[in-house]
Amino acid sequence: MSEMFDAVDALVASRSALPSAEERKRLRVAHGLTLDDVAGALKVRRATVSAWESTKKPTEPRGPEREAYARLLKQLAELYPAPVPATFTGAPAPAEAPTLSTGPAPEAAVMTAPENTQTPAPVAAAPAAASRPASTTRTTSTSRRPGARKAAPAGTPAGGADPRFENGPLAVLDVDDDGKVLAYCTGGLVLDVPAKSLPSLVDWTLREAKLGQPKLSGPGKDADPLIVLTEAALERYGLPATLTEEERLAGRLPEGHKVIKQLVRAEWKLTKRGFGPWARIYRPATGSERACVQLCIPSWNALDTRHWGEAGQLAPAELARVLGVYASRVMTPRGSTAVTGLELMTALHPPTRASEPDADGKRHSEHNPGSLGKDAIDPMNWPPCEVPDGHPVLKDLPRFHVRGPGEKLFEEAYDWARPMTDAECTLRHLVGIDVNMAFAAGANGLNVGLGEATHVKAPAFDPKLPGSWLVDLSHVDLSRVKVGKEWVELDGSLLPSPFTPKGERPEGPAWYATPTVAYAVELGYEVRPLEAWVRRENGRYLDGWYNRLRDAYLATMADLGVDADLAPEDFLAAMNGYKGRDPELAIVVSAVKATVKGGLGKLRERPRGEGWKPGEPWRALSRPTWNPHIRAGVISRTRINLHRKIVKHAAFTGQYPIAILSDCVVYAANGPSPLDFLPYREGKPLPGGFKLGVNPGLVKWEGTQDVLWGEEVRERFNAPELNLARYIKDGTVTDVDNGE
Repeated sequence: MSEMFDAVDALVASRSALPSAEERKRLRVAHGLTLDDVAGALKVRRATVSAWESTKKPTEPRGPEREAYARLLKQLAELYPAPVPATFTGAPAPAEAPTLSTGPAPEAAVMTAPENTQTPAPVAAAPAAASRPASTTRTTSTSRRPGARKAAPAGTPAGGADPRFENGPLAVLDVDDDGKVLAYCTGGLVLDVPAKSLPSLVDWTLREAKLGQPKLSGPGKDADPLIVLTEAALERYGLPATLTEEERLAGRLPEGHKVIKQLVRAEWKLTKRGFGPWARIYRPATGSERACVQLCIPSWNALDTRHWGEAGQLAPAELARVLGVYASRVMTPRGSTAVTGLELMTALHPPTRASEPDADGKRHSEHNPGSLGKDAIDPMNWPPCEVPDGHPVLKDLPRFHVRGPGEKLFEEAYDWARPMTDAECTLRHLVGIDVNMAFAAGANGLNVGLGEATHVKAPAFDPKLPGSWLVDLSHVDLSRVKVGKEWVELDGSLLPSPFTPKGERPEGPAWYATPTVAYAVELGYEVRPLEAWVRRENGRYLDGWYNRLRDAYLATMADLGVDADLAPEDFLAAMNGYKGRDPELAIVVSAVKATVKGGLGKLRERPRGEGWKPGEPWRALSRPTWNPHIRAGVISRTRINLHRKIVKHAAFTGQYPIAILSDCVVYAANGPSPLDFLPYREGKPLPGGFKLGVNPGLVKWEGTQDVLWGEEVRERFNAPELNLARYIKDGTVTDVDNGE
């Protein structure tokens, strides 16, 4: 009977109506298929498929090829319904399918959610197992216009509700086979671009494209539209596909380039960074009206492969999807992920706001409470202990002077390891666990200074007061510490010190951030600071930043099938190969995590060439967000959070870490899974210890290697304390230098 049904289906398909040639091409491109892909599947020549899509003189497939081709087009039409009624040959046009809502929750809903919400609703359900995840859609020539909207695949944000930005935050420009410039937007929209030169492209973007993103906070500014140029688009507008070595080192095109001259003639300006991978083209603002367009040029290495993976090699529609999801959940990229992470802080807490009307009814710019204002901290008035080497406040130090712990605040992540004990060598496996979004979790709820520091002598320690404290913590003995309200005995020789990145016990007074000193008190020891730089003006500046990045991370992981409420076994299973379920969304996850680390790193940005000499100010010092104190506080809290879990785990299980690298911890165990050493009881973890899960601060499996592998590697490099956490993921050992 089934064979008979198959024969009937084939008979119907062999006479079924096919879409127009334009619609055939639209459906193929919408799913990211090339002519070769279709030709290979149908076992025909590439030219044959091209002829079926020819708008001048299309040919009709026949025989079994028509049956298969009709089946392909039918399935694609279900995935990508036409934005306008399509003309079918020999059949009436079908009714337009309703547009699916796949964008994120409205901003108002996000802003009114409780602050302690841990699991935001995902933008879209995770796709099952698509062999080629769909992205955005190229529309036909009759619908390449602003406002043309299509149902978009899962995880593709649609344009915002704001009519000014109805086509989304960005567009990827490419040139099609017919030589037309097309702008691939988010939500499956494609626009015709009439601009013939770069100045006219900027004009078109600001006047007609309806691109951009609403501001993230009341006193903030709307995001400027982002235009991404493919190599074909670069050629069309007279720009090189790649930079020369000299241009790459300079980070920009030379001032005399013909395109820059075109912009100057059209009275457009470039920022100080010039025309580089992330160029900003603008005219001075008049009142509240901004005229600025940002360019992103992937072939000039705008999308760092360490953070964006292969995003720069994606097709235009797919790249628009990746950047669009990131923009909707984080913000429109403003440069590297580090730059964007810093810009997100400013977007959520702008330094200024409009004042109340004065006697004449005029408003003025004033400091925005809770922000790092323009004049919050004088670059020349930083505590000497908090600034990096070469800062102007250290210009009077002798040349080649090396500051020790008593002169320099040195809060960094862990890089610690120890030899394995005889008992640990009898176990079979080394298992690494990694803290999710560890530094984001360290920023959550952290009280940081927002103004100038006050210098005090012999202060009483206040754990609620952010600052830097000179105190001797060498008396803290990890063999006997408080865990909660009880004193416990531990093997302190198997634990790293919580006070130094290398895990070494301090030898005398040193500078520490508030979370580090507060942890010494928590362990049950008295502290007596010798002096301190404290900040009376303070607040939880990073809370909004953390919440937005956390929500972006969790929503994207949920799209990839990793939910926040999974049981430990289900979580480990869901994490197994999650990146392969939708490689494009996996890129977004990587970029979100890089935004956290990079943004925090930018708080203490060092000089970047430009002829700088030690003792001279550098450009980053003029930013309100140049704040090494905040960076130190986040790193301090992140390291302390990890040590607290390690101590509670040791007190309960008697197990101690072998190695720690930043947010990765390695334990010896009899089994290869984290569940072989994490003390779960009836699915519940040790309170205050390690817990498997996707939320920031919880842990995931990082990798497992044999104990024999670890011993062999350390013996081979004659490094008994080689940090195995660095290589636990895949076992490949690199960067070994004198045992470090």
